[in-house]
Amino acid sequence: MARTIETVADFCRTAEALGAREVLIVATSAVRDARNRQEFLDHVERSVGRRVKVVPGEQEARLALLGTLHGLPGLSGSLLLFDIGGGSTEFILARERRLAAAVSLRLGVVALAESYRTADPVSPACYALMEREVRARLATGLAALAPVTRPDHLVGTAGTVTTLAALDQELPTYDPERVHGYVLGRDRIERLRERLTALPASVRAELPCLPAGRADVIIPGIAICLAAMERFGFPSVRVSEFGLREGILIEHVAAIAP
Repeated sequence: MARTIETVADFCRTAEALGAREVLIVATSAVRDARNRQEFLDHVERSVGRRVKVVPGEQEARLALLGTLHGLPGLSGSLLLFDIGGGSTEFILARERRLAAAVSLRLGVVALAESYRTADPVSPACYALMEREVRARLATGLAALAPVTRPDHLVGTAGTVTTLAALDQELPTYDPERVHGYVLGRDRIERLRERLTALPASVRAELPCLPAGRADVIIPGIAICLAAMERFGFPSVRVSEFGLREGILIEHVAAIAP
């Protein structure tokens, strides 16, 4: 809590130094599901003098879709978007750029990383167990979301897929323009899985574009990504740099526009 509050305070100071008149602080599943959520929210408000908005899972899904569609204006027809997070994963079905259905699953990379100890090298047997759990939870949680026909597009947003796109291109430094819109094939993700599971997180963190904070959670992120591709029958996924953050901004600007 203390580290998070200090980070939020630092972001607020930076934003204000850059001339921001408004600062939005938005919390998702980690705060949403915490038993001491109100205690944390009170601490933040006392520390930075601003309130935190906690968004429900369904709203998080809608905002992620809003941001993604803004960043990928050329997509038409039906679209299935997934947003892999630390405490939850959102799945959003859209038709003709309109929200059709959304599901927020309490399936996040942090709990999986802790359960399967992915900070260490992950054996094929251990990965298979994690993959089996992820598939089972998708089968149960997404039963109501399954479209009658396969969507025209599968899009992934947030840190797992953007990191994989950067790693697959072997970028020396992270480049949002080269990541956004990149198409990741299943075979390329499988190759990255084999490479990364063989390494401890300390070594993974030395790879360009894979920060230390993501070095352990990238493995369960891969499992969720591959399971989603299999679930909806796609050999590849399009990567979006745009997502929840941009959706929050777009909605806020629309609300205050004259």
